[in-house]
Amino acid sequence: MDATGEIAAESRGTLSVITRREILRDVLVASAGIIVTSQWSPGFGRDEDRLKPLLHPDDPWAAVPDILGRIVPPVFPKRDFLITRYGGDIAKAINACHRAGGGRVVVPKGDYLTGPVRLLSRVELHLDAGATLRFSNDPEKYPLVYTRWEGVELMNYSPLVYAFECEDVAVTGDGTLDGQADEKHWWNWKPASGPSDRSQPEPPAPQVADRMQLMEQAEHGLPVEQRIYGKGHFLRPTFIEPYRCRNVLIEGVTVKNAPFWNIHPTLCTNVTVRGVKVIANGPNTDGCDPESCRGVLIEDCVFDTGDDCIALKSGRNADGRRVNVPVEDVIIRRLQMKAGHGGITIGSEISGGARNIFAEKCTLDSPTLERGLRMKSNTMRGGVIENVFVRDIEIGNVLFAPIEIDLRYEARESGPFLPVVRNIVVERMRSAHSRYGLYIRGLEQAPVRGVTLRDCTFRGVTNGQVIEGAVDVTLRGMIVEAAPARKEGTR
Repeated sequence: MDATGEIAAESRGTLSVITRREILRDVLVASAGIIVTSQWSPGFGRDEDRLKPLLHPDDPWAAVPDILGRIVPPVFPKRDFLITRYGGDIAKAINACHRAGGGRVVVPKGDYLTGPVRLLSRVELHLDAGATLRFSNDPEKYPLVYTRWEGVELMNYSPLVYAFECEDVAVTGDGTLDGQADEKHWWNWKPASGPSDRSQPEPPAPQVADRMQLMEQAEHGLPVEQRIYGKGHFLRPTFIEPYRCRNVLIEGVTVKNAPFWNIHPTLCTNVTVRGVKVIANGPNTDGCDPESCRGVLIEDCVFDTGDDCIALKSGRNADGRRVNVPVEDVIIRRLQMKAGHGGITIGSEISGGARNIFAEKCTLDSPTLERGLRMKSNTMRGGVIENVFVRDIEIGNVLFAPIEIDLRYEARESGPFLPVVRNIVVERMRSAHSRYGLYIRGLEQAPVRGVTLRDCTFRGVTNGQVIEGAVDVTLRGMIVEAAPARKEGTR
């Protein structure tokens, strides 16, 4: 780095940076030395299956076939139950299908208005091409169920499509599920982001008081059955949520206008999300948020979201530690990601941990996409994020950074629960334009360890690098190019 702050065009060796209370910018200097602070250790007592990726130290990707072999999508009897035979009543068709031992509940071509849909074991909800399910945006239609909201368990409005403690459930087809959320329904419960045009401050959005109360109840250990929200409260439901289910398939459908998170498998085993298109422009409309799940495959999907495209989660703060189930053994591949806060995100509700995450062959590009690979936590969330392997990611424009690791996320939250990030390997990631190359904010008392970037190229970087706290990062074959200087008189 020279006095003008230019970014070195190329790094041909390796670089490991340990910083103390400073921001380093433009740090890719070919002559820099190598500092290795520690050997990564798995810690924890874990069963053999969970250690699979660690059994291939030279090629962690060799574990992927083993993980895929344990992700078993459901198989259903070849019986169809058309909702039109039940007067368009989806619940009656689902109950009939379940009583018969399972099959497909078919929504034929057409436009249908429905309330919440409750799936049962061995039932596949199938939408034919040209079929649209439009969900009521009247909150009173949605009964109380056991669910999770921003990583905290509670009794709240039913998700629009919900399954609880089921085996073999699916939502498939070429049709569309429309949550019908908009600025006057559901989304107006969330505080507005960005400046207001009004001369007077707006009153707090309805969600604020309920959210604060729920978080306080969880921190004080109030039993879940007594955390009652729903009618008269303002915590928005998710769209598709299988809860404590085994063998889940969501395939082919288009999902749009969700009140809140779109696809939210929680405490599930063997989850496949394939060929889905998510269109979401509202607040917190994450694309797919597997939470405390084991064995998840997300492939060949398109995400155009109002928040993170993919967000891997495992519970928030005290409630996440109470449940204490990580999100693990996750395969992400061949996704197209457009607008959103982050493309592939881990956190911030990550108190139960995340491990054995593999992502490859994805494309990300949008003028409103903020980050590529993102990991976020703080000293109230804690959690261990480990064994994250990412390769062959193409990023066009990203507003903030292709890679962000932030252990000071929502810094107003602080506590004694130190987050851990270790064993992160990124290979062949390329980006065309961003504010920063790397953006890593670690903590002095909780170093970020074992981050390796190989053969990555970040072009059009306007503000260099940001690395704070104790960070161990190794760069091999790294190229970072500054954006061309702006000419005088141009904007």
